[in-house]
Amino acid sequence: MISVVIPTWNAAAGLPRCFESLIPAVLRGLVREVIVADGGSTDDTRAIADAAGARIVETEPGRGTQLAAGAEAARSDWLLFLHADTMLAPGWESEVASFLEQSTLEDPRAAAFRFALDDRRWRARILEALVWLRCRLLALPYGDQGLLIPRRLYQMIGGYRAMPLMEDVDIVRRIGRRRLVFLQARAVTSAARFRERSYVRRAVRNLAILLLYALRVPVRVLAALYD
Repeated sequence: MISVVIPTWNAAAGLPRCFESLIPAVLRGLVREVIVADGGSTDDTRAIADAAGARIVETEPGRGTQLAAGAEAARSDWLLFLHADTMLAPGWESEVASFLEQSTLEDPRAAAFRFALDDRRWRARILEALVWLRCRLLALPYGDQGLLIPRRLYQMIGGYRAMPLMEDVDIVRRIGRRRLVFLQARAVTSAARFRERSYVRRAVRNLAILLLYALRVPVRVLAALYD
């Protein structure tokens, strides 16, 4: 019932763990296929994906472009977009199965998971709480929380756009608060990038980028600032 789409670029370190978290849903018959949309990796990403039985779609780099290419290649009625450094916590497949059973053609809805980090330190818990608050107040999950969406709704809103940054915010805004559900199952993301630049610095930078995006600063400018 679900095609999982994973955009990658030199993602060999985290991809096996991401794949492993999908196994229960594959065994249950919930996940039909896994598509890796690769933007030109030079490490073992494609070899790992091939060994795991995933379909590999080679595309231009850029997460929005890669996500759109993966969705176009998908064959299922439901699409699950997932980052390569994110794994879904055990039991997620049961909640997703229940969500699918309750979905209707008349009122299609999308869903995102609860953000979590693979770090036991208190800084990680604070960031998780801030993300939870952002989701509750603004109904604004980021891409590292995954996005489960029926193909019909995905096509109706125009899908992912070829953007160098903010592709996740862009599509969520088009989905709209009323059609977005927050699941309790956790999407556990690698904390490596937060530890590398410090939690505070990265959180402040992400908030600044979001505010500038809301002020309609061109995305190409935001991408340069982000890098």
